[in-house]
Amino acid sequence: MSDELNHGSIIDGVRLSKADRAVYKHCDSGNLEVVIRKAEGHVPSYRRILIITDGVFSMDGDIAPVDEISELAREHGAMVYVDDAHGEGVLGKGGRGIVSHFMLKRDAVHVEMGTFSKAFGVVGGHVSGSRDLVNFAYNKSRTWLLSGSHPPAVVAACIAAIDVLETEPEHVRNLWANTEYFRKQIRSIGFDTGRSQTPIIPVMIGESGAAKKFSSRLFESGVFALPIVFPMVAKDKARIRTIMNSALSMKDLDEALSAFEKVGKELKLV
Repeated sequence: MSDELNHGSIIDGVRLSKADRAVYKHCDSGNLEVVIRKAEGHVPSYRRILIITDGVFSMDGDIAPVDEISELAREHGAMVYVDDAHGEGVLGKGGRGIVSHFMLKRDAVHVEMGTFSKAFGVVGGHVSGSRDLVNFAYNKSRTWLLSGSHPPAVVAACIAAIDVLETEPEHVRNLWANTEYFRKQIRSIGFDTGRSQTPIIPVMIGESGAAKKFSSRLFESGVFALPIVFPMVAKDKARIRTIMNSALSMKDLDEALSAFEKVGKELKLV
């Protein structure tokens, strides 16, 4: 069972599993329960039900209600898989991710996936779970079994990135301070930031051509911000996707905000 706005990689993984699949409305626990009950009535009965969701959604920056999802899963005997690629290093105590964000027990999420290529700034990732799950993956995950391992330098860099996160909490604090400032200021200019609750802050434009033109003019003004257009998002939901960084200074943010305001007025979007 997959959230309708899950990342394309999740959608591909679900398809490759060859399991029966169902889609529930975005971040809608009520609709998820309806989908679960429908699956429970299937004949023959399913041996296993897996609910899979992004933790933080990469296009809108909103957060999945993993607390509600995990409770539904517990009630109905389902498993929960969370892709926390955009939550690790961002949400929760010291950037520990979405399970920490909702203060859930360790067994509330059965499979947690993360990446080292986002907040950690390296490359690679992990899929974490019980020892039984790990042993199953060792023996059954064909695509993983046939891939190469990381060289030692990459592994060392990943470990060092985790050490930084654990011993230098100022990075996560700065990230959220920058996020709150930028979101408040970009809204005050007159832009819509959609459902964003995280450092992923979409600046909603609407038409794809306008978003591409906006991005091009921003680049000419010294700001690199990519347009997200159809088919990555719906035809009328094109946006400039901004992502905050803990290392950005207030001067950097003000310079970017000034460019957004200038181009927005030039294109009559604000």
